[in-house]
Amino acid sequence: MTFHSAVRKAGLIVAIAALAASAGCAKKDESEVQASGVKLIEKGKLTVCTHLPYAPFQSKDSSGKVVGFDVEVMDLVAKELGVEQKIVDTPFEGIKSGQDLNTGKCDAAAAGMTITEERQKVMNFSDPYFDATQAMLVKTGKPYKSLDDLKGKKFGVQAATTGRDYARKFEKEKGLQLVEFEDLAALQQALANGQVEAAINDLPVWTEYIKEHTGGFEVTAEFDTGEQYGFSVKKDSNPELLKKINEVLAKAKQDGTYDTIYEKWIGKRPNA
Repeated sequence: MTFHSAVRKAGLIVAIAALAASAGCAKKDESEVQASGVKLIEKGKLTVCTHLPYAPFQSKDSSGKVVGFDVEVMDLVAKELGVEQKIVDTPFEGIKSGQDLNTGKCDAAAAGMTITEERQKVMNFSDPYFDATQAMLVKTGKPYKSLDDLKGKKFGVQAATTGRDYARKFEKEKGLQLVEFEDLAALQQALANGQVEAAINDLPVWTEYIKEHTGGFEVTAEFDTGEQYGFSVKKDSNPELLKKINEVLAKAKQDGTYDTIYEKWIGKRPNA
C-alpha cells in the first residue's frame, strides 16, 4: 500500500467513524426530546416553570415538595406523556414575557397565569382551565370596603400581575398609593405588618391565605374582571404539547378528575 493510499484509507475510516458518531448523537438527541410524539427539553421529564409561592395553585408543603392545583393538573399531562413533571421556580416576569419558554428553561408554564392579549403575542395558551376574580384583602376590622375607601392609602400589588394592572387603572381616579412587591409572600407580609392597608390579588389566593390565618384577614371587595387562567408553551413551536394539554384538560373535566382536584385545592366548584 502506498503512503497516499494509506492516508486516503485512514481518512476514510475517520470520516466513517465521524458519520457513525454523528448518527448516534442524532438518534440519542431525538430520543431525549420525544415523548408520545411531543418535544421535551429533558428526557423523561415534563419541565414546568412556575413562580412560588402562589397557593393554592402552587406552593411548598411542610416537606418542601411543590403541591397545588396547577401541579396536579400538569401531573395528569406528564402521566399521559409517560414522564414525570419537573418544576422550575422562576420569577414571574420571565414566565409572562415568554422568555423562559423561548430560552428552553421549560416546556410549559403553569403559574396561575391569566390569558391576556399581550401574553398571547409571546406564547401559546391552552384552553382556559380556571375562572379567576380579583379581590381586595384587608386586616379584619379595617374600614376599607372599596377602592374609594383607600384614597391616600397604601395599596399593595404583586409585580407583573393582572391585579396590579387593574389597580393601576384606578390609581389616579381613586387616589391610590400603589406599593409593588416581587412575589405573593412579600405582599402578604406587607399587609400583615401594616406596610400597606390593603392588597389586591386573585380571590382563591386570598381564600387560601384566610384559611391559614383564621380571623386575621377578610376579603371586603371583589372585582369581576372576567379573567381565565391558561397553561402556556413556546409561541408557535410546540403544537403537539399544546394539543396534549388540551386533550388532558378535556378528559379530566369529562371524567370528573378535574372536579376532584378543584374541590381538593379550591373548594366546591361553582355550577358543578
